[in-house]
Amino acid sequence: MDKTSALRDEILARIASGEWPHGHRLPTEREFAAAHRLSRSTVRRTLAQLKARGLISQTVGSGTYVAAPGGEANGVERLQDDAMTTSPAQLMAARLALEPAIAALVVEHARPADFEHMRLCCERAEAADSFEDFETWDAALHEAIAAAAHNPLIENVFSLMNHARSHASWGVLKRRSLTDERRKAYQREHRALVDALCERDAMRATETARTHLLHVRRNLLGY
Repeated sequence: MDKTSALRDEILARIASGEWPHGHRLPTEREFAAAHRLSRSTVRRTLAQLKARGLISQTVGSGTYVAAPGGEANGVERLQDDAMTTSPAQLMAARLALEPAIAALVVEHARPADFEHMRLCCERAEAADSFEDFETWDAALHEAIAAAAHNPLIENVFSLMNHARSHASWGVLKRRSLTDERRKAYQREHRALVDALCERDAMRATETARTHLLHVRRNLLGY
């Protein structure tokens, strides 16, 4: 388990056990960072993810608190419900609008560990011996790229898009369209995208991301 997961799991465990009840004030970012040997930006991102799930609330100048059960989560659940009603065509339109722009931010903000994780996702996808494994690592790569922008808002938006990808209609289309030839093409395009990001070539990364998504859309939807 990495240190980020350990921090998240510790917070979840303390909330679930009742040790940190509704309204309890959490330690500061600085205190979490020192205790877990994490950067404050990493702590901030972890807290932002928990806030998006409705588990904590934050007040500027006051601190971070355990949220009331069923409070903010209702809004998150509504967003997830909306994501599940998104059609594959709508999802592809959103991806085409967002992912090339995210690639440019990754060039600016990514860290060496982010690039290592992207390459690992490529390797695992290439080694996958089933559709399910390939789709898992395909999604993991795109999620890793979004995370490398180090922007909590982008991570949360991308999480919703991944939620939409879990809809059965997406899986059916992807399975029907994914021939061996197309899978190999996706793998080449993924490698080209990761190479452009690692070389911090924003123009090439943006264009490669867009070209890849256009190929996916054509294969899935026929245009």
